[in-house]
Amino acid sequence: MALNICIIDDDLVSQFATQYKLGQSDVSCSISTYDNAKDFLSILSNQPDSMPDIILLDLVMPEMDGWEFLEEFEKKFKNVNNLKIYAISAFGNSKDRERIKNHALVCGYFDKPLSKVNVDIIFNSFI
Repeated sequence: MALNICIIDDDLVSQFATQYKLGQSDVSCSISTYDNAKDFLSILSNQPDSMPDIILLDLVMPEMDGWEFLEEFEKKFKNVNNLKIYAISAFGNSKDRERIKNHALVCGYFDKPLSKVNVDIIFNSFI
């Protein structure tokens, strides 16, 4: 069975690089991309059965950043036990790194671009 993965990132180059790295894995997956976290939340609100297995979330985005997404997601969706959310970002602020590591919804944080080692870590959480 293929894993359903959602990439939320406003940077199209980062989206492509993340998709490419995921595609190099032997794990079968279906990947959807969104350049706007607000749009993704709207789709999930209207189609809650379309919840992905994995969300790869950029933290720095216009309109709705990753922090705001996590706050809204937590309010709207309960009992999403099998969902894994990973933050992927290029920020270097140690305060933000600590904050994301301690966030209840987030399983891990990775620097951009995503590496093969990080992809393996993500996929191993499902094996």
